[in-house]
Amino acid sequence: MVRKKKKLSKKQVASRSKRSLKAIQPNAAGIDPGSKEHWVAGPPGDNDKPNVKCFGTTTPKLNRLADWLQEQAVETVAMESTGVYWIPLFEVLDSRGFQVELVNARQISNVPARKTDILDCRRIQLLHACGLLRGSFRPSDDICRLRALIRERSTMVDERADWIRRMQKYLDQMNVRVHRAVSDITGLTGMAIIRAIVGGERDPYALAKLRHPHCRNSEQQIAEELTGNWRSEHLFNLGQALKMYDQLTTVIGDYDTEILSCIGELAHHDTDEPPLPPHHSKTKARGIAKRGREPLRQDLYRMCGVDLTSIDGMSVDTAAVIISELGLDYSVFPDESHFVSYLRLAPNVAISGDKKVPKKFKAITCSRVSTALRMAALTLRNSKTAPGGYYRRVAYHKGASIAVFATARKLAQLIYRLVCYGQAYIDVGVDAYEARFNQRRLTFYTNALKNMGFRVEAAAQMEPATT
Repeated sequence: MVRKKKKLSKKQVASRSKRSLKAIQPNAAGIDPGSKEHWVAGPPGDNDKPNVKCFGTTTPKLNRLADWLQEQAVETVAMESTGVYWIPLFEVLDSRGFQVELVNARQISNVPARKTDILDCRRIQLLHACGLLRGSFRPSDDICRLRALIRERSTMVDERADWIRRMQKYLDQMNVRVHRAVSDITGLTGMAIIRAIVGGERDPYALAKLRHPHCRNSEQQIAEELTGNWRSEHLFNLGQALKMYDQLTTVIGDYDTEILSCIGELAHHDTDEPPLPPHHSKTKARGIAKRGREPLRQDLYRMCGVDLTSIDGMSVDTAAVIISELGLDYSVFPDESHFVSYLRLAPNVAISGDKKVPKKFKAITCSRVSTALRMAALTLRNSKTAPGGYYRRVAYHKGASIAVFATARKLAQLIYRLVCYGQAYIDVGVDAYEARFNQRRLTFYTNALKNMGFRVEAAAQMEPATT
């Protein structure tokens, strides 16, 4: 006869966990955040008696939670990064002076035990008291304010790009091939033609006269592409898409103004400090001025004291993403190898028994910075610079995807050296890079031949024949 296991109550389950590790942080607490309630475990009482309490998620109850932690003489708190529910609690505790550690749930979720909210908060408290939890990287509160704005602006830019694709779709359905007439439908000529179409203009030659003087195609070539069927439903869709595009453009402009204001508060305003000189690349300087990003470039320089756009491939928007995501204090990274590893730009190779084995899980931390650096690396594929030569050399041997990854890692190393050591980036040019690379190849092959017993001598330079 098999006896059924008796179901334990919450108090019995909570009392079964016994402390067996030595605490090095006795005044530590653990929190398991949730959408409706937060379970908090304070320092255990006499005989390791559980000290667990549940609080609500409203702001008054969060303040009551902080008061209870102060009554328990808690100095440091660890909490899981559960969705976005931890953010209000984190901000309240941080403003009250607690040392808050945000812990990845993956570090503590895979344990052979029954999972309950009470046990989770007690396990977090135990591991944190024993110094076995590592907090996630989080920049200062001022940088987090800037990060929230730049992230949301990026979302608006993505949504606007979606409406640009829809406008092109509706034009294609009418066989009005504006994207064939001009290289960019959001340029001066493209937008002038689209607005004229929405305004009621149907004559292709009248539309072609709206071309910018610097446009490559002639009026005749453009007019031939702008002859369509002008169906009413597609025209209506095009008009609504144009309204959404204009509205999102206005919203993005508002975000740009707020971002400049936020950066201006963080920047060091010194009247004697000279402005940032123009970019060393005239082509890149013209592109920055054309997009209206020069004020942001100047404010970012006054804020952090270095110009990340001086690195080839780094645009003003990419520099803003990196500063808003990582801040200006890189002291948490011991060296550039740890910095690159945190950005997930280090080779992810697992070796067991001298053999490469596939990893079951792949970390996805800091995806925004790595994505921005990959996009920056992709712009270097045709660049006549040293990073551009590095990209093409790696792409020739291992493919474009590996080249993007390797070049992004190279950019991350340059950023770390510039921010931490003030090591300015100087582009030696693609010719100097190729010469230095060929010299390394020559040294390698010469040493290899000498090790095999051959004598290597430089061939005498032949004099040109005289007539």
